[in-house]
Amino acid sequence: MRDFSEQNITEAVIEAFQGAPDPRLRKIMAALIRHLHDFVREVDLTQEEWNFAIDYLTKTGQTCTEKRQEFIMLSDTLGISMLVDAINHRMPTGATETTVLGPFYVHNQPEVPLGFDLGRGLKGEPLYVEGFVSSATGTPLPNAIVDTWQSDAEGYYDVQRSDVSGSGLRGRFRTDTQGRFYFWSIMPTSYPIPEDGPVGEMLRATGRHSYRPAHVHFMIAADDHETLITHIFPEGDAYLDSDSVFAVKKSLVREFTKEPPGAAPDGSRMDRPWRKLTYNFGLKPLAMQRAA
Repeated sequence: MRDFSEQNITEAVIEAFQGAPDPRLRKIMAALIRHLHDFVREVDLTQEEWNFAIDYLTKTGQTCTEKRQEFIMLSDTLGISMLVDAINHRMPTGATETTVLGPFYVHNQPEVPLGFDLGRGLKGEPLYVEGFVSSATGTPLPNAIVDTWQSDAEGYYDVQRSDVSGSGLRGRFRTDTQGRFYFWSIMPTSYPIPEDGPVGEMLRATGRHSYRPAHVHFMIAADDHETLITHIFPEGDAYLDSDSVFAVKKSLVREFTKEPPGAAPDGSRMDRPWRKLTYNFGLKPLAMQRAA
């Protein structure tokens, strides 16, 4: 076919992909082309705007490094990450709700013993975290792997700091025979996502702020269960209702209780006030996933 126009080009491009051997890929490409072409028509996109978009996506890719994933932040701030998460994690009763992974997860953290202090002398209000991991059916899950990571008292992750060597405020634990885990850290704080790249440019241009409410990340894996990726947010944070990545869910907001000096649950003695977070995590059995 020749003489393509704005009236006939969409179906012609879709037809060009009809020979794709994978039916799922064929379906995705057809829908992608149709929606992209409809978008261009709806906004009457100019050549200058399309050139800007190409340059913007190019800069987004060029900003990505081993320690920073700008495309994840772009997906997060456009709400796409949470939409994909919601579609792929329709959870049964008893299972903890999921939320975004975020751009600062680090693979293959070393395992540390229960009770370990992830803060290791960093400034901040001490935080004792204790959790219980069970199946959505209520059965405790011993030997589950619990990855956790968070920002420091100034709102930075370790991978963002040139003055930090090695890991900070992140670690991997195994639950005990009752499905329990516990560790020390410091209170997280709300923070802006990195604003010095294309995502920050987009937020400024559209009049949006870049802040996320304080939170502690968890990734929990157990045999025969779907891996859980979630955050827990402190109650009362100023940004719970305007999270720049749309990741807050009511069930994930908890009080980080204020505790006086004295004995902590692990037997240690605290000479100053500290905080405590307790949360029970439920994992979705793979059998439920297959049944769905």
